[in-house]
Amino acid sequence: MAGRFARSWELVKASAAVLRADKELLVFPLLSLLCTLVVAASFVVPAAFAGLFADLRHGTAPVAFWLLTFVFYVVQYAVIFYFNSALVAAATIRLAGGDPTLSDGFRAANARLPAILGYALIAATVGMVLRALQERAGLIGRWIVGLIGVAWTVASFLVVPVLVNERVGPVDAVRRSAELLRTTWGENLVGNLGLGFVFGAAVFAVVMLGGGLVVLAATQGAGYWVLAPIALTAAALLLLGLLQAALQGVYSAALYRYAATGEGGAGFDQALITDAFRVKA
Repeated sequence: MAGRFARSWELVKASAAVLRADKELLVFPLLSLLCTLVVAASFVVPAAFAGLFADLRHGTAPVAFWLLTFVFYVVQYAVIFYFNSALVAAATIRLAGGDPTLSDGFRAANARLPAILGYALIAATVGMVLRALQERAGLIGRWIVGLIGVAWTVASFLVVPVLVNERVGPVDAVRRSAELLRTTWGENLVGNLGLGFVFGAAVFAVVMLGGGLVVLAATQGAGYWVLAPIALTAAALLLLGLLQAALQGVYSAALYRYAATGEGGAGFDQALITDAFRVKA
């Protein structure tokens, strides 16, 4: 466990070094978050007023609800993949030794918009199928569907970097992503899990500290001052989320670069990148 945490911390520091050189990369996950919230509201609010959620209390849902859910998945995924593509494109320029701007990222994402929409359609279809199977399966079935979901996540891990760099369609991008992972690092994404572990620990620490401050303020009868630690905790969690999204974007760009060329890029130790993924026995 200690060795895994040390390697994870080194990976975070290497990704953070790239992010420090281009702090504007945080704009991409921030815009992605804001746009996904707008998209969610634009679907949920009209659906609620139309009464599409009423039958869910009785365990049934009209066809219109599932159609709306599918369209929501497509739009939401399209927004996420668009900003991820812009982030990866900008990070790729930095890894190649360049000095990217926000315009560079958006220009690359705009150029690949049809492929991004196609991949959003594929991801939405997979998501809907897995959700339908999970709702109809028993305990063991849900566990198996969960494993399939993990396999899909692994297989599609490098789809966005492939779309940005290789100018292929969404189906070929999924195939290429699975091929790169299978032939280069295998199935066990230690590096990605390491980033999740580090940020998970940070989120836990922030929540515990924030909760402690809220309880302390409440017991002291601080009144409206109780809102201060709540606001600070929410801001800290938002910042951690943005940092994690940006770091994962940089990390995926570097991993793709290593898989395609054998080089991790500026700011990454090639031996560290190689050790980040281990093939199962």
